[in-house]
Amino acid sequence: MNDNQAHILVVDDDKRLRELLHRYLSDQNLRVTTAADAEEARSKLSGLEFDLIVLDVMMPGESGYDLARWLRQQERQIPILMLTAMEEVESRITGLESGADDYLSKPFEPRELILRINAILRRSSQVQAAGSADKVFFGGFSFDLARSELRRGEAYIHLTAVETCLLKALAESPGVPVSRDRLADASPEIGNQRSIDVQMTRLRRKIEPDQKTPRYLQTVRGTGYVLMPD
Repeated sequence: MNDNQAHILVVDDDKRLRELLHRYLSDQNLRVTTAADAEEARSKLSGLEFDLIVLDVMMPGESGYDLARWLRQQERQIPILMLTAMEEVESRITGLESGADDYLSKPFEPRELILRINAILRRSSQVQAAGSADKVFFGGFSFDLARSELRRGEAYIHLTAVETCLLKALAESPGVPVSRDRLADASPEIGNQRSIDVQMTRLRRKIEPDQKTPRYLQTVRGTGYVLMPD
């Protein structure tokens, strides 16, 4: 076994698809473990370390959304690629709010799956490297932690004091959900949790190309927010 291989957990109740994905991903130089449902996935997660989870939404018992939420509540930051037979925008939003990093609609081309997996793994390694960096980069923006400055290219983006506190709290732990309580502690001016949501909406206006489906300042349902760098 190659120690440099990324370890993928595939969770899907469709036995045929599990076996197909196991063979295909193994052929792509990935180490693959499979689980038929959320219960079996939890068992595998308790004893093994994974670099990414490929997670089906519609499963008997607990759904993929449920398992993703549980993982985030446990503060497990394993990247999740969610598989869904539903193409509606609402299902995508639900998946992202549950803690998924990306989603892919069934049926899908195996080549697209491996491209998505590689992109997430690459982004995950950048997130880990960014944790000790002086700057965090996302969507053409850079946030200087030492100066508390946001720039797009060379252009300076004005932030209010509250917006700066929020963004700095998120940028200090890129890719890691930050609770509303912790965000509230970041600045006395923020106030209650409702104020945080209002301030986050204002901050998104300056950063997100589409505020309805935020790419960088994502909501983590039941927790708070997370900054996802490129």
